[in-house]
Amino acid sequence: METIAFRMRLHPGQKTEYRRRHDAIWPELADALRAAGVADYWIFLDDETDCLFAVLKRPAGHRMAELAQADVMRRWWAYMADLMATDGDGRPLEKHLEPMFHLA
Repeated sequence: METIAFRMRLHPGQKTEYRRRHDAIWPELADALRAAGVADYWIFLDDETDCLFAVLKRPAGHRMAELAQADVMRRWWAYMADLMATDGDGRPLEKHLEPMFHLA
């Protein structure tokens, strides 16, 4: 399993709503993420910068790239777009993070 991390940006003042929506994640979205190989997915917030830091595990042969074409993923992005920085397609802007240290 590979561990990856990326950063996203939350709009100021949206912490409570972001958490509320994720606490009620759609079962079909959770199923799609798992089917694509996403496992042990965490999202952390830095309150000082409104940066979200996501960490997840995925196996070799994962299908995460296919998620962007999934209807449920596009609907989720549209649902979340008022809370976060997004690109022209409504996808959250992501900056992949370079691993710097790991203690196994």
